[in-house]
Amino acid sequence: MVKYMRHIIFALAALTGLASVGLVTYDKLHDLRIKKESTPYQFVTVKDRERQLQCMTKNIYYEAGGEPAEGKLAVAQVVLNRVESGLFADDPCTVIHQKNVVYNRVVCQFSWLCEDTHRIRPVNQKIWDESYEAAKMVLLEGFRLPALKGALYFHADYVTPQWKKIRVAKIGRHIFYKDI
Repeated sequence: MVKYMRHIIFALAALTGLASVGLVTYDKLHDLRIKKESTPYQFVTVKDRERQLQCMTKNIYYEAGGEPAEGKLAVAQVVLNRVESGLFADDPCTVIHQKNVVYNRVVCQFSWLCEDTHRIRPVNQKIWDESYEAAKMVLLEGFRLPALKGALYFHADYVTPQWKKIRVAKIGRHIFYKDI
């Protein structure tokens, strides 16, 4: 309980700070949800699980399609790390589609969602199948890469965001981080 209270207090402090400098609109603050304590027997329907699997597959495909298998698994793990962290939404699809407003500009959590090219680009079936397998391993089978425990963020190695986060791994062309 104390762990969750610390997360809630930290999240509220962060949100208050962001709101005070005008980085996040009131509507976005209102929409953010803190994950509640879940029971070990949380009910998930087959339909929900299939929807989550499709969201995860699509995210892996567009974020890490050209990466090795470990890179695909890593992207999937970041999504579930976010779900489990209590700092993001409690559903993989919601985490993937989450957007923020920074300086009156919409910023996607995963870059492919802010681009239109994915809507017209043909799907490479082999890479889609690999992405599906990675999603299945992480979402349904509980597979985790030990080096990415707690990793909540990543970016391509050709960009240099000014993040104040702890670097935990580089896999393929992605660099992974956790909070300080």
